[in-house]
Amino acid sequence: MPDFRIKDHPVLTTPGDATVPFSWKGQEMKAREGEVISSALFANGVRVFGHHHKDGSPQGIYCANGQCAQCSVVADGLSVKSCMVAVKPGMKVEPLEGKAGLIDVVGALQFHEIETIDTEVLILGGGPAGLSAAIELAKAGVGVILIDDKAALGGKLVLQTHKFFGSIDACHAGTRGMDIGEKLEAQVRSYENVRIWTETTALSVFSDRKVGVLRQGHYVLVRPQIMLVATGARERSLVFNGNSLPGVYGAGAFQTLVNRDLVRPSERLFVIGGGNVGLIAAYHALQAGIQVVGLCEALDECGGYKVHKDKLVRMGVPIHTRHTVVCANGTEEVESVTIAQLDPAWKIIPGTEKTFTCDTVLVAVGLEPVDEFLHKAKEYGLPYYAAGDAEEIAEASAAMFTGKIRGLEIAKALGRDVGEVPPEWHRTAEVLKSRPGATITEEIPDDEKGVFPIFHCSQEIPCNPCTSICPKGAITIEGSDILGLPMFNEEDCIACEQCVAVCPGLAITLVDFRKADENDAIVSIPYEFPGTSIKEGDIVTVLDTLGTPLGNVPVVKVRSPKFADHALLVKVKAPADIAKLIAGIRVQEAWVTEPAEDKVERLGDDEIVCRCERVTAGEIRALIRKGVRDMNELKAATRAGMGACGGKTCPSLIKRIFREEGVPEKQITDFTKRPVFIEVPLGAFAGVVTGEGPAVDTAHTHAVGAFQGGL
Repeated sequence: MPDFRIKDHPVLTTPGDATVPFSWKGQEMKAREGEVISSALFANGVRVFGHHHKDGSPQGIYCANGQCAQCSVVADGLSVKSCMVAVKPGMKVEPLEGKAGLIDVVGALQFHEIETIDTEVLILGGGPAGLSAAIELAKAGVGVILIDDKAALGGKLVLQTHKFFGSIDACHAGTRGMDIGEKLEAQVRSYENVRIWTETTALSVFSDRKVGVLRQGHYVLVRPQIMLVATGARERSLVFNGNSLPGVYGAGAFQTLVNRDLVRPSERLFVIGGGNVGLIAAYHALQAGIQVVGLCEALDECGGYKVHKDKLVRMGVPIHTRHTVVCANGTEEVESVTIAQLDPAWKIIPGTEKTFTCDTVLVAVGLEPVDEFLHKAKEYGLPYYAAGDAEEIAEASAAMFTGKIRGLEIAKALGRDVGEVPPEWHRTAEVLKSRPGATITEEIPDDEKGVFPIFHCSQEIPCNPCTSICPKGAITIEGSDILGLPMFNEEDCIACEQCVAVCPGLAITLVDFRKADENDAIVSIPYEFPGTSIKEGDIVTVLDTLGTPLGNVPVVKVRSPKFADHALLVKVKAPADIAKLIAGIRVQEAWVTEPAEDKVERLGDDEIVCRCERVTAGEIRALIRKGVRDMNELKAATRAGMGACGGKTCPSLIKRIFREEGVPEKQITDFTKRPVFIEVPLGAFAGVVTGEGPAVDTAHTHAVGAFQGGL
């Protein structure tokens, strides 16, 4: 049996062996305790979860976050999202294909009374914004119910193995995201006035201002005085030929598999999108021992932080700017990807196509807020606030701070004596939301004596942990806030290397001319890869900030001090003329990123807009050209937006096609929103307790089976 689990990771502790037995299509497999079905299948080499009933197309994961329904399977006779349901001992898992809509239930079901629970504040989402708000509310003595649909709190922080930017004081900068999540959760759990409901899904806001909630199989109603929507964001999709092949999925789904579940879902991947999400996902892939053959970005420059981009290129990953994806290629799953260059009018330049062999294509083309609950609360007059990505897409550091602000604002609205939100909090929040600023030419000091840090960051971003960590206070930021670039102001550096270790962008090296020969220097370089991959005496290729090879140099020391937080500090001996230019060590050889000799052109129009109902861009475009301007009419004609996901992925793609066809937004009628935003068994609304029910009344089996069908 193949095993695609990560055995060696530089940051994460690998869990024990897989011991939980389950079966896939009758074949016995093993899962780890608490592992969700999709991750267990990937770990056992299964990437195709079934075939669509409409056209037989292969189906796999896409979001791995419960927002779509592409990963649906049948588990012990019930249709479930495989990314949201944990494997149970002996569970029988099968593809959804060919299964009838009715589910046979053996015996009568148990029912419970539909309880209405009152609370001062209901927080939807246990990510950075929701947890930070809960802390402020708890401090003010406000009663809170905080719900999250996952088994663990932290939201996307759980997936972030890298160190955070921002300020140490404001948002734990220099600390890894997963550790920040644990700190926030511990704080929240220390307050008795906060009730935490995990594995709990908010279904909808109703006209009587109650919120329907499915809590571990029990349906309850929550009546809050105020609701805080901190539901985060979902990933945007992208239309191109082959975009629904198994192996094409979101960068967040990839991080879930790799960083949460320690599954190695790929051997070779290609990334579409140069924002922070795509850049960071590519780096996480390298850390997991996965080859990254390239990244393409349609703009002239990546939209993410330059230090993230620089980190990739100096590790051997090419960035193809002004390029777009043409098609993902394969029959049952991804076998290669084809990209091409764009002209000034954003059209593909014929003849510039390049095909790269890979088994995975990560789509990282931006996020959109999960804000359905916010709009319903507004419609029905339920007092509400929003924080984090549900309010505005930004970094997790900003989400923590906006959550903190909303918590204080809500406490004040409830009559608590908490005073006004300090003006500096608003200022800090705006700074943390700042997009990357000006890029300045990297300044390399002239000195070739003593010891001093070199700052390889040359873009204005909100970040200052190096200034806080220096024991001499010798590093300062230009300007009055944390958006400036760092400067070293002392001649007497003590070579503690703490600034090298704390930098989230791995953008600081330490150059020491004191201990080497007259024409050499010792350079300390941060290195976040397994200790087994580098040792004293190795010869490594060092590169500058732009990824240009500077030469091959010997490693003279490798250490892992506690303050480096799982990172290694690698000392190399380098000629003096290149020592100050060294920004990193190549971890991936150039041959990995070479394109295939022959380009692949995928035949046929299979650009999928609606994944659930397999509706193509061509079908939508043809109806628009016939004069259709109402998305509900498109839905009636094609079933686009009618699938199990509830129209969470396709609306923005359909609106983009309208724009491409020259239809003004004011002429477009949007989808009518469903009253329930998440799929739920109909039985839940009658108080059916999911998964319970002794075999006492078999007379109503088929009726109950229909009743259990999803809404």
